[in-house]
Amino acid sequence: MKFQDLHTAEARIQLMEKLSETFLSRAGKNDEEGLFPFENIKELKESGYTSLTVPRRYGGKEISLSEFLRLQEKIAEGDGSTALSIGWHMGIIKSLGEKNNWDESVFRALCEEVKKGALMNNCASEPQTGSPTRGGKPITSARKEEGFWIINGRKSFTTMAPVLDYFNVSATIEESGEIGNFLIPRSSEGLEIEETWDSIAMRGTGSHDLLLKNVRVKQDALVELFQPGKKGAAGWLLHIPACYLGIAQAAQDYAITFAKNYSPNSISGAIIDLPNVQQKIGEMELELMRARHFLYSVAKKWDEANDEARSRMQPELGAVKLAVTNAAIAVVDLAMRVAGARSLSAKNPLQRYYRDVRAGLHNPPMDDMTILALAKKAIK
Repeated sequence: MKFQDLHTAEARIQLMEKLSETFLSRAGKNDEEGLFPFENIKELKESGYTSLTVPRRYGGKEISLSEFLRLQEKIAEGDGSTALSIGWHMGIIKSLGEKNNWDESVFRALCEEVKKGALMNNCASEPQTGSPTRGGKPITSARKEEGFWIINGRKSFTTMAPVLDYFNVSATIEESGEIGNFLIPRSSEGLEIEETWDSIAMRGTGSHDLLLKNVRVKQDALVELFQPGKKGAAGWLLHIPACYLGIAQAAQDYAITFAKNYSPNSISGAIIDLPNVQQKIGEMELELMRARHFLYSVAKKWDEANDEARSRMQPELGAVKLAVTNAAIAVVDLAMRVAGARSLSAKNPLQRYYRDVRAGLHNPPMDDMTILALAKKAIK
């Protein structure tokens, strides 16, 4: 069964639940050995999932932001690395379809490739500039030469690097000093992946370095110009908190199952009956409930808003990411308290969830930037 053959969001959620169960069965081994989840990505492509955000005008389903987040959350219950990885591709295609700021022929051609299974991601981070959301100017350069662009530079945190077909690379144009994004095919001569990813969190994202050495691309590879740190409201970035919410849900599920089955001889019955354990489970449920309501109410608002209303939502979107991510961290902490010292075993999934949710603090937008934006909104 493929996602394109299903006509309701609920049916697509049910299919994703089945895929997520399979991802969970592989997650421990992939994390322990630092493996990229090739099988998971292959199955998502074969299921048709990776083209669900292609616009209807190009033959796609163009699913809503709300449905996209629900599906991403479900993937993360099985494997956070897989969810975060594929979420970038899915969200970028969705965003490009909403903004219509690329040349129409270039975007249509990309969408045709996506419908065949092609994957893409933005490549903006650099060792010298830090997070691109803080406005650093790319060191990566582009210059014109005989009707082509010549690209040189190094990008870090290139998530899903092992399987990407297209890299949307930010670079400074030498002639003008402008900043642009250049869509570069993987097959380009001079493009290399250096396997540098050694993070203890989200180990399976394959976020290696991208090296560009005199990469030659056509003039239409320059797909857009922009100002660093001023990209405006981006609803699609809510795939980030949706991922961490899914991991938190998996942590709660594990803690409840553990508590139902753990019966030390010091008590009668299982620890699930103890008031202090139920207190922690209730606190987890409150955090999840509050986070889920916030995430999906704002997603629904985005789905129903026009472009002008969406442009004013940036502080609200940042607040969702901050609140949901920190709630996920709190939930995993509570789940580990239920499981006790066992949660620190290398074979226990809770220690993986703990490491993975911490990564959310370093995904955009950063907490300090969000708080500052909310302060400015309140002062106005």
